[in-house]
Amino acid sequence: MTTFESKVKTIPYPQENVYRNLSDLNNLERVRDRVPQDKVNSFSFDRDTVSVDVPPVGQVTLRIVDRDEPKCVKFEADHSPLPFTLWIQVLPVDEQTSKMKITVKADIPFMLKGMVAGPLQDGVDKVADALALIPYE
Repeated sequence: MTTFESKVKTIPYPQENVYRNLSDLNNLERVRDRVPQDKVNSFSFDRDTVSVDVPPVGQVTLRIVDRDEPKCVKFEADHSPLPFTLWIQVLPVDEQTSKMKITVKADIPFMLKGMVAGPLQDGVDKVADALALIPYE
């Protein structure tokens, strides 16, 4: 397994707000309009799963497999070219601010590691950047 970690992002909302929004994927409805239509063919979700079709990767579906309130949401790939798990960790900085980090553990075959490691790290960082911009009210 190869591990990829985002930089720690500061979020100007309380830990409980961030966790509550991230642990129920129906909240993605509020950011649907921010999904780049030129990069994503389809985007769907319910409380526990999210699916995206991203060329050239294809369909990727993540399912929440663990909620550790109020500090962590763990996802597992249900449908993906590579098996992986993803954690979103949320910790308080103070009463009105929290910090977040994304960790991905992927089972990448040795022959593909050189080709996918860079784009996967870039993707983890972009997801963290996007999550840090959401209003967690």
